[in-house]
Amino acid sequence: MPKDERSSVPGEERDEAIRRSGASEEKAARIANTPDHLANVSGGKAPPYEEWTRQELFEKAKRVGIKGRARMTRQQLMFALRHH
Repeated sequence: MPKDERSSVPGEERDEAIRRSGASEEKAARIANTPDHLANVSGGKAPPYEEWTRQELFEKAKRVGIKGRARMTRQQLMFALRHH
């Protein structure tokens, strides 16, 4: 659908900028649709993945839908989570 025919969706410009930077459409939409007042609320509170156990990484991978997680090592899970 041509751009001028689409309805204006909150975060649409931010969504397009994020996609241009190389993020997937799903990730761009998730970021762009985060309300501004919540965007920085939880950032930085979780410990880095290096401090997580394999089981914790596995559970997080399960929540976000990473396929093949059962066969992944701890390092592979960290990589997959960072690049999801």
